[in-house]
Amino acid sequence: MATTADFKNGLFMNFNGKPVSIVWFQHVKPGKGPAFVKTKLRNLENGRILENTFTAGAKIELINVERRPYQFLYKDADGTFNFMHEETYEQIQLGEDLVENADLMKEGQHVEMMFVADEERCLTCELPAKVELEVTYTEPAVKGDTASTSALKEATLETGAILMVPLFIQQGEHIIVNTETREYDSRIK
Repeated sequence: MATTADFKNGLFMNFNGKPVSIVWFQHVKPGKGPAFVKTKLRNLENGRILENTFTAGAKIELINVERRPYQFLYKDADGTFNFMHEETYEQIQLGEDLVENADLMKEGQHVEMMFVADEERCLTCELPAKVELEVTYTEPAVKGDTASTSALKEATLETGAILMVPLFIQQGEHIIVNTETREYDSRIK
């Protein structure tokens, strides 16, 4: 068991039966009354930020969270995703609700999963910050539409995702997509 004196950013703990990490904390010692700790906690299951105040010295339950490298193999007909651990070759299945930006993931893609180690329960499956994908369909640019450098058009990627890209992107080109913002980043020449 740990106490509020052990708080630091990034600490993983159990809060109301849910795994959370500390995003921000501040020890407060008012002139009157007992000391307390104000915190912002990120729920690891859904990403929501919670604010909570702990009394100084309150006991907390730490949890062991691990990040593990996996490779995406394929998606079943029933919508479950199949992954293989890159070191042990153990295979697991996840539902679409646990896979972040599933429509930007292609077969063979490397991902990182976060597990509660004691329970062997997967919390998240995250793609790298940028992925390379091929444009399978996009309308050709019309001459005269390029007066503005910020002009965009729709493009369908090899995974089926639809994204806005600059007018100069053509069908068959490979582009880099930022998975955090779901936006076009650059093209590969």
